[in-house]
Amino acid sequence: MKKRMLAILLAVSCMGLLMAGCGGNQEEQEPEKKEEVQAEPEESEENHEAEAAGGVDAILADIEKQMNDALGELPESGKGERIGILISSTANEFWGTMKTRYEEAGKELGIEVEVFEASAEDDTAGQLDSLQTMIPMDFDAIIVSPIDGTNLIPGIVAANEAGIPVINLGPGVDADALKDAGGHLDGKITVNFEEQGSTVANDMISRMKDGGQVAILSGLEGAGQSVGRTNGAKNVFEETDGIELVATQACDWDTEKAFEATKDILTANPEVKGIFACNDNMALAAVRALQEMENKDVMIYGVDYTSDAKAAIEEGTMMGSMTYSSTVYTKAAEEMAMLLAQGKTFEEPVYLPLTLVNQDNIAEFDGWR
Repeated sequence: MKKRMLAILLAVSCMGLLMAGCGGNQEEQEPEKKEEVQAEPEESEENHEAEAAGGVDAILADIEKQMNDALGELPESGKGERIGILISSTANEFWGTMKTRYEEAGKELGIEVEVFEASAEDDTAGQLDSLQTMIPMDFDAIIVSPIDGTNLIPGIVAANEAGIPVINLGPGVDADALKDAGGHLDGKITVNFEEQGSTVANDMISRMKDGGQVAILSGLEGAGQSVGRTNGAKNVFEETDGIELVATQACDWDTEKAFEATKDILTANPEVKGIFACNDNMALAAVRALQEMENKDVMIYGVDYTSDAKAAIEEGTMMGSMTYSSTVYTKAAEEMAMLLAQGKTFEEPVYLPLTLVNQDNIAEFDGWR
């Protein structure tokens, strides 16, 4: 039996040697090995992209759940509501994106929406004219984002008198001034602007191990988002040992003013290590000023996470930008409008969760919307 087994093993060994001798040479075998090696990174890259997309979808789903919980209930669908929406100006990419998202959400919810705007980000009178035009148009509710805290008050009062529910989204209406004028809001959906500023300030400080000088480029004086973002950052800077706030310059959302203000601040304070601009347009203007001055040592932060800001963060010319989901924001505002039209009331503001995108986590936000 042992002799028979030994014979079988010898036969197998000989066949292996014959196959090796008759098989392709080394050069013919190598391409097959290369193809196997190349296939692995492609599969890995696809998996990575899928995981990244899944990560963003999971974040958005969680934010939408939080908003639905805050609204308390979802509206009945498909009742043909007509919602009028008044924004600032699509000259700013952020508001252009918001207009698109409002229209997309309207289709998803099965309602009719019409978006109006001002001619420019400082056209307070023109924005009020737009609101006055909207009032006799038989809207079931109106969503407004005022340029400043008081410019839309006469129009809101007129809407109240016409029995049209009014929602304030984002930049705040001056509640005391509105009350004094005999008006009211029926709902408010917004973000915590002070939290935006404080979040940026804390992130900036965390990267300044030895402390140093910082500056703020604020927006239009009196605009709620500018005031909140400025105060949020200012409070953190002033309460932190080793941090010196050397300038807070109002730039009215104007890129050229932000460009010149940045150069002036850095000329007077060449040791500045960080600048917080209250929107991305002004932050990108600050980046342009730094490039002209050949200064690569200042961290720039903005707000809105526009496409240009995203590119700047990826390139390393901006450090970060505060953001929130325009998709969830606009949909939640329209759901609130539908609920108001269907008889629900809101006593408290609804707040949208905030996110800071920076050079450390930007890869996680591919597909953010």
